[in-house]
Amino acid sequence: MSATLPTAQTTPACLHCQGTLHKGTAPPEGRFRAYGYDELLTRDKVSLDLSWLRDESLEDSASLPEPNVLAQEIADDLQAALAQIQDILGDLQRRVTR
Repeated sequence: MSATLPTAQTTPACLHCQGTLHKGTAPPEGRFRAYGYDELLTRDKVSLDLSWLRDESLEDSASLPEPNVLAQEIADDLQAALAQIQDILGDLQRRVTR
């Protein structure tokens, strides 16, 4: 996927349109429309409980590594991510100085 810079200037009218779409005023047939609480409750098999979004791999806490091992893995991942960001920053700085 590639990103392109916008070519048209954003106007207050554009921002107003974007804001209203996110506030549930999108057309009723739209894919990402807002549903009222009462409308949701009338549906069959409705559940507003998000506990079903559990990660089953975390259910057995006895098999988890020690906290210091987990913390070290997180620190290693963060250091690797920081190194990648620093590489990108270096590339960008080299492009600017050319």
